[in-house]
Formats: sequence, C-alpha cells, structure tokens
Amino acid sequence: MKSSHTFTILFWINKSRITDGKAELFARVTVDGRRTNLGLKRKIEVERWDNKAKKAFGNSAIAREINNHIESVRVRLYDIYQELKYNGELITAQLIKAKYNGEDDNSKTLQEILAYHNRKIENTLAAGTIRNFEVTENYINRYLKKKIKTTDIYLRQLDYKFISDFETFLVGYYPVGHPKAMCHNTVMKHLQRLRKIITLAYHLEWIEKDPFIRWKPTYESKQREFLSVNELSNLETYTFPLERLDRVRDLFVFSCYTGISYADIIKLTSDNIVLGMDRSRWIVTKRQKTKTPVKVPLLDKAETILEKYAEHAVTMVSGTLLPVLTNEKINLYLKEIADAVGIKKNLTFHMARHTFATTVTLSNGVPIETVSKLLGHTKLATTQIYARVLDKKISEDMEILRQKLNNSIIEKTTSNR
Repeated sequence: MKSSHTFTILFWINKSRITDGKAELFARVTVDGRRTNLGLKRKIEVERWDNKAKKAFGNSAIAREINNHIESVRVRLYDIYQELKYNGELITAQLIKAKYNGEDDNSKTLQEILAYHNRKIENTLAAGTIRNFEVTENYINRYLKKKIKTTDIYLRQLDYKFISDFETFLVGYYPVGHPKAMCHNTVMKHLQRLRKIITLAYHLEWIEKDPFIRWKPTYESKQREFLSVNELSNLETYTFPLERLDRVRDLFVFSCYTGISYADIIKLTSDNIVLGMDRSRWIVTKRQKTKTPVKVPLLDKAETILEKYAEHAVTMVSGTLLPVLTNEKINLYLKEIADAVGIKKNLTFHMARHTFATTVTLSNGVPIETVSKLLGHTKLATTQIYARVLDKKISEDMEILRQKLNNSIIEKTTSNR
C-alpha cells in the first residue's frame, strides 16, 4: 500500500448558485490528485469572501464565526487524514469525507444492522423464522423507546450492560393478551436472535468487539408433551360426527406415524411418494423450516389414511395427498377433538411430531440416530430432547433385569448342590 500521499484542503464558495447575494461554502479535499467536495452548511455574502485567502473578509462577528468554522473543519479533516495514515489504512478523499460525515463503519447503528439482516434473510429463511425475528425486533424497538428514550443507538455503544438491561426488560414485559410475563426460555430465544444479528455486524466489521462474548444462554428444562399409546389409540378409533373433525384427526394421526410437520404435510403430492430400496412406499421431501431432506418409510396406518383421501374432493382439486386446512383452524379443531376423546393435554398439531419421536419410535426401540434422520434434524442434540425414558420402558427394562438376576441365583443354587 502507498506509504506517502499528497493531501490538500481548499475552501471555496459556489458562485454558480447565488441566492440573495449569498453563496454556499464548501471544502475541497484532494488526495493523490483525486478530489471530493464537502458542503459546510454555511452561506456567506459573496462580497465578504476573500478568494485569495480562502476566508471571510474583516473582523465582524459574522466573519469570525465563518472563519472559526473553516478552521475547525480544517483541523477535523487533517485529524482524519493523520488517523488513517497512523493506522496504515487506505486513504482516499471519499473515505475522509465519509468519516467526516459519520458515514464510515464506526458510525453504523443498531437500526442499520437490523435492516441489513432483514434483507439478508427475506429469501433464505422460512416464513415462521422470519416472523420470529420480526417479533424480537419489535421488542428491541420497545426497549430503546421506553428505557433508553431513543429510536436508535450506535453499534459501538452496545455492551454487556445493554444485553443485561434488555434481558431485564423482557423478563418484566407483559405481552398484550397474555396473563403473565414471558417465560425464561422465551426471553433466551429473543436474546439469541439479537445475538445472531449482532454477530453478523461483528463479521461485517461494523463493530470491533462482540458484546455477547461473555453472555451465555441458560434454558429451563421443559417436558414436551406427547400422546401415550392409549391416548393415541383412543384418538385413532374415535368416531367423530363432524367431517371436519374427522379430517383433522386423520391429518394429526398421519403426522404421528410419519413425524412430518403440518407445514410439510400440506405440500405433499404424489411426486413425494417413491418406491424405496425395500420395495415399500416412502415419502421423500424437504423440511420447509431447514430445507433438510427427509425420507420416511410409510407405516401401514399412514398408508391407510392416504388411501382414504386418494379420491377425496379436496385433494382432487388441490393435487395434494391430504386435504388442506389452515394451521389456525387445525389447532382450533384439535381443542374440540381433545374434549371429545377425553385427552386432558393441550393438543396442538406439533404434538404429533413429539408423539412420533417418543411413543411411536423411541419407545419401540428405534435408535435415536434413525429417529433424528426421520425427523429431519440437523443435530442429534435436537432429537435428544425427545429421548425421555418412559415409565413403561423403565418397568420393562427392570423386569428383564429382575429375571436375569433370578436366573443367576437359581443357577448358583443348582451348581452348589
């Protein structure tokens, strides 16, 4: 990189645009023969400008104010040049202008990285994930407005205290329509999303230090609900008087035996059915959420549901394997279904995926690595959330151990005779 530069600062007035006898004042910065102009947001009467000395004539209050401003601008521009030179950075007239106007990376703000992040994810993440980031952004803006009394701050102002205070704000915040403040894990999720956004700013070199470097998320262990064998059986065999409830039950049960989420189920077509290496039918698709490939062999109960709707009026029109309903209506109807069947749990469609992981596969001896692939998880740790040891499995395993111990005692008694 070039070690020496030519650097000049020239002050001038723009006589081509004179209004009421006044012209705008400019500074011209030239580095290595390339120049740029800076508007100084001052006007001076043309007759008061000394074109030779490049300053205002006389010693009047107006002249002194103009000349003091010119000198302060000169000092600021020279300081910027010297700073760039001292740091061994690239020096250009445009860069000096940007730093003078506060347009360099050190002046990037929180709102700028939020906007950049939104543009970055709009075509790369699932709609649900984007909505989650929007919710977090809303809380960030509420915090700025209510606690810091501003709408934006410089990224360089972010520190551990900002994170800690934002966490405290979230802990005490009562979302509209909710009877209580958000839970600890929800707070952690919002902070994690903020961390991803700020980490992006760090990688873009918009900030020199990562304020999250000492922050560690903590999560409270939550038991994910699922249907037991009896609850699933009761749901499967219950006769519903309303066709809409029967249809929703079938969609839910289909997910219980495939592990496929609702967002992916409603997009399944005949193109997603292939003949597997075992000569049975498989569903081959991609998770909308992560774009991860998913291959699931069809169990008999899932096959039966597909056959039921093969010539259904809705699927014939939509071209999908199963009749489509909105997610809002699905979860609303599941509340009716739970009441009818006598299920006391908070029945949501996502519980079907939990049921597949726990009741249908893991409880029946399917290895967790296989379950992870079937669910389309990118990390085994995600699947391990479902890997709870059920009371029934504990009982079965202990019975096997009891029999082995008893047999061992009998064998020893026999051998001692």
